[in-house]
Amino acid sequence: MAVSPSTRRLLPLFLGLFQGALLLFFALFVTYDKPSAQAEDVNLVANQLYGIFPLFQDIQVMLVVGLGLLLTFLPQYGFSALTHNFLLLNFSTQWALVLQGLLHHFHHGQVHLDLHNLLTAEFAAVTVLISVGAVLGRTSPCQLLVVAACEVPIYLASEWAITTQLGVLDVGGTITIHVFSCYFGLGMSKALFGAVQQPVHPKETPTPRSDLLSLVGTLVLWVFWPSFVAVLCQPGDAQHRAILNTLLAMSASVVTTVVASSLLESDGKLSPGHLQNGSLAGGVAISAVADMAVPPVAALALGSLSAVACVLGFRFLTPLLARKLALWDQCGIHNLHGLPGILGAAASAVAILVAPEDTSGSHFSQVPPTGGNASEALWGEGGDHGAGRQALCQAAGLAVAIGASLLTGLLTGAALRLPCLARPPERLCFDDSLYFKIQDQAENSRTGDTVEEGALALRERV
Repeated sequence: MAVSPSTRRLLPLFLGLFQGALLLFFALFVTYDKPSAQAEDVNLVANQLYGIFPLFQDIQVMLVVGLGLLLTFLPQYGFSALTHNFLLLNFSTQWALVLQGLLHHFHHGQVHLDLHNLLTAEFAAVTVLISVGAVLGRTSPCQLLVVAACEVPIYLASEWAITTQLGVLDVGGTITIHVFSCYFGLGMSKALFGAVQQPVHPKETPTPRSDLLSLVGTLVLWVFWPSFVAVLCQPGDAQHRAILNTLLAMSASVVTTVVASSLLESDGKLSPGHLQNGSLAGGVAISAVADMAVPPVAALALGSLSAVACVLGFRFLTPLLARKLALWDQCGIHNLHGLPGILGAAASAVAILVAPEDTSGSHFSQVPPTGGNASEALWGEGGDHGAGRQALCQAAGLAVAIGASLLTGLLTGAALRLPCLARPPERLCFDDSLYFKIQDQAENSRTGDTVEEGALALRERV
């Protein structure tokens, strides 16, 4: 059963209405800060811009190019993977700006837009891009937009509860982004596909060319990942530590992935899927502790452990979950984001507990959105007791992220089963031709029509 033309028009109609409403909102409520006449203020703004914009651009390359290419391992779904990733990034970012603006307007009136607002909105979009990896290829664009519309406000509420209310230290988003998006995606997948185990689709198997393109995406993500982790760190020592720790962890991930993948295969050959994902696992795990005063060996160890967890997850855990729970995880987000994320959250609690007492109040650089009040209340006046409470808060934040994301993911997945959202038929899954005009197919179709016309004319002459 093909998708009807009326259903196809649902996507541009929805996007057109959304963009029109966004224009109205920005016209009424959003403005830029007025330029300051004070030289000191001008210099401060310039320094902040020059400090954050290069990292912001790195993140743009990560999300648009790196993550987009990483998803092209499906040989006949490359156009869809890249385009839907690009569309979801822009839709989710704008939706997050609207939600942030509404909250700000409710409390303060006019909304003043700056680069930091845009950056935090893109972090909200990242959760959507990760989550939909669980259902890549078996969902329509309308379903993906519903995921974004539901997940962005839930992420913003979860992030506020974890970092502001609990005071969790998570500068790179190990808990708030990676763990949350992973279990939201798994919950959504479980509710969407139910208890029926999905069969292996003939178009699902990667080819050498698609695997190579996906590996290029991994390389782009690997190069720019330190910017993603360090962009919200305090400039100076903390940002320097975050960059160094991230590079060390990710370097260890690459080497360990090669070792683990080779040992797991009987012929000693590397699995492209292991290399594409395991090389990035260290960046997920280190994000929670990147700005902390941990020794370099800890970053290396965490990168190696996360790579092992990722590779073992692909080799053993994903087939087990599919067989026992009928849990569909197309991109293996549980192995790249879930398992390393949990490992990184545990590492942050350990790092807090073993930190020297004389630096217990200074070796964490992330400033909570409340201006430090939540952190000060948790640390208290005594360093050792505060460290214990902070470690418990790290664990509580992990529990909140997993619980909230699983529950809301299940509800979102149930909503995706509505017939009007045009879930693609099984035979057309993982196929670009369902959503794109493919030039080769169009030319072949015209050639076939010409041949048939020639054959008909020949029969008439005979």
